[in-house]
Amino acid sequence: MLFNNDHIAGVQKYVLLTGIGVALLAGCSSETETDSEIDHSLPVTVNEPVEKDFAEIKQNGVLRMITSYSSNSYFLYKGIQVGFEYELLKEFTKENDLALEVVIIGPEESPYDLLNSGEGDIIAANYTITPERKKVVNFTRPYNLVDQLVVVSEDLGFYPESISELEGVAISVRRNSSYYVRLQELKNEGFPININVIPDDMDTESVLFQVADGKYDATVADNNMFDAASRYMNGLIKGPLIAESDTIAWAIRQNAPDLEHHLNRFLYKHFRFDENGVPKRSAFLNILRKKYFESGNQIADYFSPNYQQGGQAGTISPYDEMIRQVAEEFELDWVMMTAIAAQESRFNPSSVSWAGAVGIMQVLPRFSEISSDSLYIPEVNIREGAKILSEHLRHYSYMDSTNQWSFALATYNAGMGHVADARRLTIDQNKNPNQWEHVSESLLKLMQRKYYQNARYGFTRGIETVRYVNEIMNRYSTYQTILAYNDTKRTVNTGGFGLQSLNQP
Repeated sequence: MLFNNDHIAGVQKYVLLTGIGVALLAGCSSETETDSEIDHSLPVTVNEPVEKDFAEIKQNGVLRMITSYSSNSYFLYKGIQVGFEYELLKEFTKENDLALEVVIIGPEESPYDLLNSGEGDIIAANYTITPERKKVVNFTRPYNLVDQLVVVSEDLGFYPESISELEGVAISVRRNSSYYVRLQELKNEGFPININVIPDDMDTESVLFQVADGKYDATVADNNMFDAASRYMNGLIKGPLIAESDTIAWAIRQNAPDLEHHLNRFLYKHFRFDENGVPKRSAFLNILRKKYFESGNQIADYFSPNYQQGGQAGTISPYDEMIRQVAEEFELDWVMMTAIAAQESRFNPSSVSWAGAVGIMQVLPRFSEISSDSLYIPEVNIREGAKILSEHLRHYSYMDSTNQWSFALATYNAGMGHVADARRLTIDQNKNPNQWEHVSESLLKLMQRKYYQNARYGFTRGIETVRYVNEIMNRYSTYQTILAYNDTKRTVNTGGFGLQSLNQP
């Protein structure tokens, strides 16, 4: 691994813990907790949120999105980052000239702690507004309404139409979910609800897999999640509604009023209620809803066996194996190369930039000995990009790996000359020219006349290069997390608990 990453280590640690605890979890899965044993508190250890509002986020140029890896929020499709939550928030960052980074909630991690500690800035994970959650976070105005419904396994052999018909059926939900709160309310009202509390690190999609496989009798999901899941999972039966028109919103720190204001202003353009209380959505939001929850095939394609056997050809991208082979040849990190390819061309071998760079790795023909036509061949282009990256890495070989890659990426994007100008300016500023943190500041300065007029290579769009490096570094970390996540799912599955990888329908 290129960087130390506690988040990824947590995922890998979960594999070991789950392997030990499989028998215990399986053994207690049918037990129902009594009211006296129920703890309604959320998984929170960070009680005081950091001071970080919109001004600080704007200054850093990055908004960090805390989310789950699922078809409802965020996932990879042919190597490209997609998802309803991701695309909606991406639109906000685009309008506010911000980069969007993804922080995936790992096993045993609290999204509220990630938020309040400053590791992320917003929880965008299809969260319902509940009184319990409002004690630790603030919510934006809603951007969606959902109904909660019981989903039962086809193996049960019946189609329940009312809550009363669910007597004796164990409904498996996480304690920290809004579904648990609603089921407990119904139970207190006298309905025959049998709640089976399952581990908090199981997202709704994973639980639906278990229900589809007959490992759980039933669970609760919102109607959007059920509609999406039923297109690629067999064995799910739609049961009775238990809540209608729950409001879905983004969670933010309680001391970030300016961020809340900017988010609310954005969401008002896309979702609001008319004078009769009827929700009105923008064309953009309706397109997203249709794409992910209604008639689109993207999610169904992603999870189908045919797609996994043919179209995807890899966990991250369609070119995983090819990139692996080339990376091994040049002794490069294949995950980093994949992150670069995603940034450069979105894995499109026919891509041509405004500057004339072509192919998956966006190689400039004038700087290559390979013919222009040959650069459109994926393997040729990837190998040429790897060759260029290797040269840049060797140039900065005396640095630690993080700085080495940062400078190599900056050089790949802006050219050796502009990076050299930024390093000279860093020296003039009495800072370390071997630290990317300092040189990135100088790249931004080279957009100002008083600095670039004395630079050897003149003006450069430093903000683009800085963002380029930051986004690739973040994507690299995200890819690593996803790989560890998939390994975890596969390990748990072979261990007997039956959790399925998102890449295994």
